[in-house]
Amino acid sequence: MQCLNNSIFYYFFSVLQFYFTKRAINDDFDLLFGLLDGSASLAKESLVYSYGRSFNGFAAKLSPPEVDTFSKMERVISVIPNHKLHLHTTHSWEFMDFSPGKIRPQEEGNIVIGFLDSGIWPESESFNDEGMSPPPAKWKGKCHNITCNNKIIGARYYNSEGLYPTTEFKSPRDAIGHGTHTSSTAAGREVDGASFLGLAKGTATGGVPNARIAVYKVCWDMLGCSNADILAAFDDAIADGVDILSMSLGSDDPQPFFDDALAIGAFHAMKRGVLSSASAGNSGPSPATASNLAPWMLTVAASSMDRKFISQVVLGNGEIYPGIAVNSFKLNGTSFPLVWAGDVANYSGGNGLLNAKNCLPGSLNSNKIAGKIVLCNSVLGDYTGVVMANGLGAIVSFPIPFLIDIALSYPLPATQVKTGDGDAILEYIRTTENPIGTILVGETWKDIMAPYVASFSSRGPNRLNPEILKPDITAPGLDILAAWSPVASPSGSPFDTRKVKFNVISGTSMSCPHASAVAAYVKALHPNWSPAAIKSAIMTTANVMDPRKNDDHEFAYGAGHINPLAVTNPGLVYNASEADYIHFLCKQGYNTSTLKQITGESNASCDGVVPGRAWDLNYPTFGVAVEDGQSVNATFTRTVTNVASTNSTYRVTVQMSSSVNVEVHPKKLSFSTVGEKKTFTVKVSGPKMVEQPIQSGTIVWKDGVHVVRSPLVVYTITTNSMTTSPFRPTERIRFGANSINWNMHF
Repeated sequence: MQCLNNSIFYYFFSVLQFYFTKRAINDDFDLLFGLLDGSASLAKESLVYSYGRSFNGFAAKLSPPEVDTFSKMERVISVIPNHKLHLHTTHSWEFMDFSPGKIRPQEEGNIVIGFLDSGIWPESESFNDEGMSPPPAKWKGKCHNITCNNKIIGARYYNSEGLYPTTEFKSPRDAIGHGTHTSSTAAGREVDGASFLGLAKGTATGGVPNARIAVYKVCWDMLGCSNADILAAFDDAIADGVDILSMSLGSDDPQPFFDDALAIGAFHAMKRGVLSSASAGNSGPSPATASNLAPWMLTVAASSMDRKFISQVVLGNGEIYPGIAVNSFKLNGTSFPLVWAGDVANYSGGNGLLNAKNCLPGSLNSNKIAGKIVLCNSVLGDYTGVVMANGLGAIVSFPIPFLIDIALSYPLPATQVKTGDGDAILEYIRTTENPIGTILVGETWKDIMAPYVASFSSRGPNRLNPEILKPDITAPGLDILAAWSPVASPSGSPFDTRKVKFNVISGTSMSCPHASAVAAYVKALHPNWSPAAIKSAIMTTANVMDPRKNDDHEFAYGAGHINPLAVTNPGLVYNASEADYIHFLCKQGYNTSTLKQITGESNASCDGVVPGRAWDLNYPTFGVAVEDGQSVNATFTRTVTNVASTNSTYRVTVQMSSSVNVEVHPKKLSFSTVGEKKTFTVKVSGPKMVEQPIQSGTIVWKDGVHVVRSPLVVYTITTNSMTTSPFRPTERIRFGANSINWNMHF
């Protein structure tokens, strides 16, 4: 490190130097030694990680001038800033009619799911190894600073900054609960009598309870998840021998793939036969907010299941209003005085009506709310001011109607009601001399509308590659019960002293491990299938979502709702190789130099490839992005591989709005052997379009047994709102939802 203007600037850069021969840590040291004026001590201090188990490169602390010098060196392919990413949170398997443990424990036990997350609480009952055999012979992983067993067979941690908050453990142990929740959702053992303090009591289980778990702690309380740590985790996980990678984290803004640590790591995983499953993000329902957009990744949205958590408000006049909350506090039906937050502002503390009615910290007068239930009109769903001023409970009237589907947990008796119900409660308070009420303990109700995509789930269209429909799939992500770290607050509030073994939280972080488990299930039965084949099976067998419940249609749910029962027998798959993805990148405007930053291959080249649309990538969905004022004119080429019966014949059916014409050639595909491939083309045409919302269609191949379904979407874009080139990023939308914590652990 060097001093600039008498100040020290810490810059972490993941330097992916892909050499043509095997390299060692000494190679990295020698490069830094030469860069840092021949100082061995500075070179040693600068080097953070040396990647070399699965791909070549290293992370180092460098100043801006050093970065500039280093990036010009002949053997350096790329320099990537150490961006921070964010974490995106068992009835769900029953809701999908899937009984975990459908395959033999020996087959499932051969599969290792790697989790890039906040760690794990190894003592949780969900991770017991009773009856499990030793790890598979292929496994090369290690356990650092915690005791593993035959369930958790690997545990590593990464902290390139060397900063450890007082709340954290210098080990793979989970301090915030997120990683424990995701890993148990995917692969937790069966635990009878699991509940959140009595709510949602039943058997908790992961989708593949006999699969192995490998933990790569890259996310830290208050610090986030750094690129340098993520790349180091990928390097280890691939070499350790994981079969599936589950990543419930992502960036605030989509980056070009050569600057995206998750995309780069997932590309190298794909090359080694490992599928990366990732959360779509929690910035919905705004359009074009989905993250983890690389086509070699499985991008997962979040949807509901047929159970919701209700905590009702009962007023002194007998009126009852249902609220949404995971409320374990029992007031036993006793009524308490009700006040509106706007009437009890802490004026002496410099607060007025606006802060008070939002129940912001320090905004309420403790002399006026102690022992009372407070009605908050909170834009952010906040209640902190009530806790700090010793209020007894909180009724949160949330003025953003599309976020009323999230059941939050609070550190006091509380519930969240619709705006109209909040207005009615306020009217009661204002017109009653001594208003009283109570908040009933939570209960679970049947949600007959399920499944529908959660309000917070990030939406498409894909900002980097409009022809690639993202997200790919949706899975349960609302109100998921799973294991938790007992040192982590169940509500995310520092005022919450409760300790729980299981917690109910929401997020695409929770939907992602469902998809990871399903991918592991497919891998166990079809160990030789490629990542693209597994992904295709998940997408083409998905259950159709009801567009009447989801205004954004495929931009919300992709190919549909994940269907674990059908994924192992899809009939046909859309396969894709490393070469296919390289061709895709070249078509997207990458050149030979930028391509190498992703692939690490010295012979990777875009020579002879003309940039254009991504219509020939062998993807299981079809997207037509039409610039405003232009006519519809797209031709797709696809190849399907038979993975089912010999001597089968598939016939195509097409559904699309009358204004768009879709032609498929040929209309019949006949197969005589397993593994046989057939190619078809899809031509989409139509009149000029302006400001056209998404038009949804389908292309379905059927042989009488299998249904291979692919969505086809047509929509309009403006030239400055989307881009097909990674070098012309759009500035239209910022992914800001992760900066607001609605007590949802993303």
